[in-house]
Amino acid sequence: MNAKLRKTVFINSVIVTLTLFLGACSNSSKSSTASTKKDLNWMQTSEITTLDPSLPMDTASESQIVDSNEGLFRYGSHSKLEKALVKSEKVSQNGLTRTYILRKSKWSNGQALTAQDFVYGWKRTVDPKTGSEYGYLFSGIKNADAIVNGKKSAQTLGVKAVGKYKLVVSFEKKVPYFDQLLAKTYFFPENKTAVKKYGSKYGTSSKYVLSNGPYKVENWNSGKNTWKLVKNKNYWDAQAVKTQTVNMSVQETTSTSYDLYQSKKLDATSLDSNQAKNLENNSAYHLYSPGSTNYLIFNISKNKFLQNSNIRRAISLAISRKSLTKVLGPTSKVAKTITPTGLTKVNGKDYITTISNSAKSYNQSSADKQLAQKYLDKGLKQLGVSKVSFKLTASDSDLNKQVTEALQSQLEMNLKNVSVEVQNLPAKALMGRISSADYDILSVATGGDYNDPASILDGLVTNGSFNYGGWSNKHYDKLITQASDESQTTKRYKLLAQAEGVALKDEAWSPLFYMVDPWLIRSNVHGVVYTSDIWDLKTAYITK
Repeated sequence: MNAKLRKTVFINSVIVTLTLFLGACSNSSKSSTASTKKDLNWMQTSEITTLDPSLPMDTASESQIVDSNEGLFRYGSHSKLEKALVKSEKVSQNGLTRTYILRKSKWSNGQALTAQDFVYGWKRTVDPKTGSEYGYLFSGIKNADAIVNGKKSAQTLGVKAVGKYKLVVSFEKKVPYFDQLLAKTYFFPENKTAVKKYGSKYGTSSKYVLSNGPYKVENWNSGKNTWKLVKNKNYWDAQAVKTQTVNMSVQETTSTSYDLYQSKKLDATSLDSNQAKNLENNSAYHLYSPGSTNYLIFNISKNKFLQNSNIRRAISLAISRKSLTKVLGPTSKVAKTITPTGLTKVNGKDYITTISNSAKSYNQSSADKQLAQKYLDKGLKQLGVSKVSFKLTASDSDLNKQVTEALQSQLEMNLKNVSVEVQNLPAKALMGRISSADYDILSVATGGDYNDPASILDGLVTNGSFNYGGWSNKHYDKLITQASDESQTTKRYKLLAQAEGVALKDEAWSPLFYMVDPWLIRSNVHGVVYTSDIWDLKTAYITK
């Protein structure tokens, strides 16, 4: 699929995505032998926009930064968080101080990497002058919110270096998922000398960055569709990197990438829904979870009809999610929850199983035409109107066109006195509509920034960062606040599940389907790790 623009457009599937950090999957991890080839030919679905760790908003850029740099932690196979540059961690009894002891490592130019590089990188990311869209991820660290809001200097951020290899982080409140955040590029170290030396050019070309990760990016500059990942000899764990060179290319269409795969010029290719249907019995076929749920988002703030919860319920009940996923094929699964499946587990079970069934009752697998009409009639009566019309807006990708066409047909067939106009727009035009709230209903895909329901649910509070529809519910806000203050894990998840139940019952968002990402990956490719649309190639290798 095309790049996900974090908190913006999910171009090739549905429209808005926030980023999810979840569910690492990997190919088999057979041990390397003497027959291991040195080069791997891999693809991205869109070009890199930046190599600056503070700035990526798309998965293409984030993937390359993850492959060429590293923070305190990284994700390995099966969603397991692994130590990277951290040797040990100590959390204070009250949970408000975390101390990390770093292993000795180097930048790609041979210069020692120290705790001060983390301090500099974090302060740079939260500084509004840098322009990062992800300073809010530092919320909870002392003064982070005030810095992001321009009320305090970035130099007051609660992080300090003690000597060369000790990093101490001070918090205003407990952040139970904090270590998961540390695998994100926004928490990576940055070399102050390089940032100052390259100035505005920093991250705009492979010449204007330093690396501390498994590979170095070579032969890339803005707009270029081919580049290389070359093994970084100065990487602390270089012995685990079996591939000398990864030849990267941008393939914007799956027809082109599939042809290159067939001619053995690519070792993997993404698939569209039709290809997936035809190739699902192929031994090289794999399904990955990007951790995104697709929804309808209602413009509650501006549309008087959609402000009525009965009309929102009627729309949701009139949709057959089972029929919709049949149209989309292997790229989707029926969804009844806001939080994606497989995001996290509670006492060994998927978090979404803890959400009450009654909360999911308006988001059924099959359409309930009779009940849907009952809610619609009730809503129309309350508003004093006899009919209603909506514009359904999404991106202009092939998949989105399928989705909007199917939804238009179902809604007009299953609800009397409802008409639906479809608008499939290019990404730039679509973003303009979203930013100005010029829409009725959006078709969207949303994930999170880390492996926790709060990564999505926190943004749905009144005036929240992900609350594009302007929904507001005092009980929901209270539950989210209670969950944020709760240190006991099971109780915290229970509060989040209750909050999600409130949002589902009120149809804040109407979940449609969970995204599935189909790929063909050759059987002789091993050690690839997939994490929410991001390919980590540290341990990847290909045998002859």
